[in-house]
Amino acid sequence: MTNEPLKNGRSRQDREVIDRFLDSPSEQSFEDLFRAFMPQVVAFFRSRRCEFSLAEDLAQEVMLTVSRKACQLRDRRSFRGWLFKIALNVMRVHYGNNKALKMETVDLATIADRLIIQEDYKPGDMPAFEFLRWMAFLDSRESEIMKLRFVEQWEYHEIAASQALPIGTVQWRIFNAKKKLAPHLSPRAERMRRAA
Repeated sequence: MTNEPLKNGRSRQDREVIDRFLDSPSEQSFEDLFRAFMPQVVAFFRSRRCEFSLAEDLAQEVMLTVSRKACQLRDRRSFRGWLFKIALNVMRVHYGNNKALKMETVDLATIADRLIIQEDYKPGDMPAFEFLRWMAFLDSRESEIMKLRFVEQWEYHEIAASQALPIGTVQWRIFNAKKKLAPHLSPRAERMRRAA
């Protein structure tokens, strides 16, 4: 079953809320924007290992910045990317005054053992955290883009706007990340086919 209708409905609602806020900024239109995007921004911070209370504090700072700087947005179609670029900057400032975030590294020799599938594996039994294990094979830039694309389901242009990259660079990094993961995931795919 696909989440496409749900995603399209949410995207349409988000777009309507964004347009109302940008067309006539008011307390009510900002409240609607806040309700629509605050949970998404909190989830953004939580997916980057922030504790819940810190994630809420940082998200409130992001929304305050959005309310103050919305008039500076040039292209309303890139609102979502712009919002999450603000979130990324807020997180960087919090963790070290705009220095690159220190990402955990994982010894590939130890993670390979954890990716082995048990004999009682059934197709469709993939733990949600397995995606994060795969990200350990990637560098921090690739991992960030893969999370935005496949966990948060951002479009390429939204990722490009939030990362201040050309869309082609985003597409290339995703392609290279998939290529890098292929040797690690190919045996898994073969085992899944045999188990089916």
